[in-house]
Amino acid sequence: STFDVAVVGAGIVGLASARELVRRHPSLAFAVLEKETELAHHQSGHNSGVIHSGIYYKPGSLKAKLCVQGAALCYEYCDQKGIPYKQCGKLIVAVEQDEIPRLKALYERGLQNNVRGLKLIGAKEIKAKEPFCRGLMALDSPYTGIVNYKQVAQSYAEDFQEAGGTILTDFEVMNMEMAKESSSESEDGLKYPVIVRNSKGEEIYCRHIVTCAGLYSDRLSEISGCSPEPRIVPFRGDYLVLKPEKCYMVKGNIYPVPNPRFPFLGFHFTPRMDGSVWLGPNAVLAFKREGYRLFDFSAGDFLDAVTYSGLWKLVLRNLSYGLNEMYRACFLSAQVKQLQKFIPEVTVNDVLRGPSGVRAQALDSDGNLVDDFVFDGGSGDIGSRILHVRNAPSPAATSSLAIAKMIADEVKRRFEL
Repeated sequence: STFDVAVVGAGIVGLASARELVRRHPSLAFAVLEKETELAHHQSGHNSGVIHSGIYYKPGSLKAKLCVQGAALCYEYCDQKGIPYKQCGKLIVAVEQDEIPRLKALYERGLQNNVRGLKLIGAKEIKAKEPFCRGLMALDSPYTGIVNYKQVAQSYAEDFQEAGGTILTDFEVMNMEMAKESSSESEDGLKYPVIVRNSKGEEIYCRHIVTCAGLYSDRLSEISGCSPEPRIVPFRGDYLVLKPEKCYMVKGNIYPVPNPRFPFLGFHFTPRMDGSVWLGPNAVLAFKREGYRLFDFSAGDFLDAVTYSGLWKLVLRNLSYGLNEMYRACFLSAQVKQLQKFIPEVTVNDVLRGPSGVRAQALDSDGNLVDDFVFDGGSGDIGSRILHVRNAPSPAATSSLAIAKMIADEVKRRFEL
């Protein structure tokens, strides 16, 4: 029960980071602590499975750099491990004239981010690639792909364990504190001064902690004495699925030109590794941090969200957008209307309600969505021994191996491993 570094959270970012750390420091002892009984159970197991190419993100941002690096590393890793994927490409389609300038700006941004193979195509070429899709112009991203990220995360876990790492599941971290002076009289007390305690009262001792806790990143930061901000506000995304007999209508990813005010990418068509096609998602406030169903509710999570001034500032600035999203969440026909802008042949009879995911959206006290990855630590005895991954939204799964390298660099720098 003594480790040099404990990584809290067995999602894809936590597992990739643990894998990278143990590979770099084979003589040290590493553990991954996970509150669920299985790995990659939440965001990593409830996403669309897209390997993003890095088009959308602000040039020079961590998202842009890590996504482009991460996509290359992801394909390379899948090839090495024999994990199946499909490089099926993506079209970002402008269906209205006023979207074309935004599409061209997106193309320029993609070029600045060194995204491979990008080109603008017209209506005829759209039809050649996606026979059922209509559009005036599209940005063609042939390097975009799809994969099962849960399978990728499981493979990271196997690599970690084979290199000597320990994974403790059913270990919900509730408390982190420095060992009392009396216990530091022993050699172990001096060497492993941080106590991590779970909900059952079990303890492990370690020198340093890295948290990759997704939907709980702000709470873990708070219990370690670090800043509670940025706060996490959960947004549920509900998908529809095309009926199996209608999946022929979609060959690759089809995305809308994104609304520049929101990082949510709007309704899109996403083929899956199992041959199904997901449609969506929407984005509505979730009343529970891990609430995948419409009526999932947690009083604590709900109060946490609605008593946060940042959320109210966001809501009041974007009231009509939020109400439209809620309306579409309730009415299937409203969602299908969005899809028909791209594939007019899709009807309400062609779709079924599908799975949902919950996005851990970081929000600051002014009501701004925190768009980039955020990493920080704290001060004092325990704060200086912790590195928190505070915000790792999409494309974190694509970027996981690149994020892991950055985290391993930061761990070495901060903790002098």
